Amino acid sequence: MYKSIYSDDFYQLTQTASLAVLDVREIEEFEDGHIASSENLPLSSLVLDYEKLDKSQPYFVICHAGVRSANACDFLSQEGYDVTNVMGGMAAWEGDVV
Repeated sequence: MYKSIYSDDFYQLTQTASLAVLDVREIEEFEDGHIASSENLPLSSLVLDYEKLDKSQPYFVICHAGVRSANACDFLSQEGYDVTNVMGGMAAWEGDVV
């Protein structure tokens, strides 16, 4: 099972803590704008590349609206990762993007 957080609460958390953010949108979407500290691992290649992630590191998982990140969180939590789904995703993100 994984946790969830609303985008506005996540934004507030990013203002006070350094977080590991995993962006599961496709490469083109990520390149169009993303949270500066985020790492891109597209959902389409997650099954092949997830083992590169650090199991001791908690991750906040984001996509465009929250559906792909929920799917990623479901998979990653079953694999033993500590993940939190950012509901609302980048569509609701009010912070800076690069």
